[in-house]
Order: sequence, then C-alpha cells, then structure tokens
Amino acid sequence: MCGRFSFAVNEKIIEEHYGFLPQEYKPRYNCAPGQTLAVITNIGNPAFNYYRWGLIPFWAQNASLGQKLINAKAETLTEKPAFKYSFSYQRCLIPADSFYEWSQDKMKTPYRIFIKNFPVFSMAGIWSEWKNENNMIYSFAVITTEANEFIKPIHNRTPLIFATKDEELKWLSGEVQDALFLLINNSPIHLESYPVSKLINVAGNDSEALHKQVSEDGKLF
Repeated sequence: MCGRFSFAVNEKIIEEHYGFLPQEYKPRYNCAPGQTLAVITNIGNPAFNYYRWGLIPFWAQNASLGQKLINAKAETLTEKPAFKYSFSYQRCLIPADSFYEWSQDKMKTPYRIFIKNFPVFSMAGIWSEWKNENNMIYSFAVITTEANEFIKPIHNRTPLIFATKDEELKWLSGEVQDALFLLINNSPIHLESYPVSKLINVAGNDSEALHKQVSEDGKLF
C-alpha cells in the first residue's frame, strides 16, 4: 500500500527532470488521500495537472468510492472493473521525492523511503474523470507492486517506481503491451529509509519537519 508520499523538490530539479514546472508550485511533505495533487497524464501536452487522490471510476454512482481506491495492484489492473479502463487509456505519472510506510509491529513507526541520488522520481498511476449533474472530478490512484527485499520488513507492498525517462515515456505514451511489460520489468532501484515523526499520521501536518530523521523513540537526530 502507498498511503502517503512527498513532493517537496527544488523547482530547478523538477524542470531538469520533466522539462516543465507545475503552476503555483508549493512543496508538499505530506501528500494524503483525498487531497488534490500534481500528476502528469497521457492526454494533451505534457504538463502538471491537479487531480484528487482516490480514483473514482467513470461508472461510479457517487464520488465516495474514490476513498477506497487510493491504490491499484499491478497484478490485477487488467481484471478489476474499477481499473482496467484507466489502465488501457488513462495512465499518469505521480511525481515524488519519497513515500512513507509504517512498520507492522505494535509501534507503527513511520518511515520515509527514497531513492539515493534521485531527488525526484515518478510513481506509476492511473486516472479517471467522473461527472454528475453538478461536478466534474479528475482523480488518480497509485499503482503498487510486491515489495522488494528491502521494503518487506516494513511493508509487503510498494509503489511502482520508474527510474528512467524512457520508462516514464513508455508508461504515458506506449501501447498497452508496453505498459504491461513495465508492470513486471521496470528497472531495479536502490531504496533507502529512515524513521520519521508520527506527525506524518495527521494529514493536515505539512512541513519540512516531516522529512527529518528521528530515533526509534521519536527524538530528532
């Protein structure tokens, strides 16, 4: 599962990686479900768009379904009714500099997980548009896959992360077969982690302090 991530990167780094900048960019240290966050879709000119985290399928009776669909398992993307249309036609990149997971013991310690020497990266996502008589909502979900040996002691799932520009472009503009290939054959990445404050548990907390490493008893180093 991926229930929190951060996108708090210097604008120069963002522009160097993607070739363009988000409008009115603001660093986000605690991106949480239900929030409107930056994504790059496969439709139109390359740009950052702001979509709600929690995918609402176009056929949903009401928008509340999105609260349950913040993640989509890579293994079942082509089978689940909520995801298969978006996987075929509506893929996106979700920019991030790290994501958070919680230990599975009684301490529920939050960890910031990142890629060494990668100040920004893209998580794989799918998006959807949903409308009724009064609303048009654009939303997305983060695709997850089985965790590698590094992450398994913390959690058994991890976001699908692209480590190369070529993979990002194939995810956005490639055929469905290209996307299927990337689900199981994306480049290996070297993740690192450290514990952070439990302030991350509250979605309203959003400051640089959430990136600070703490000791196991919660004290800052």
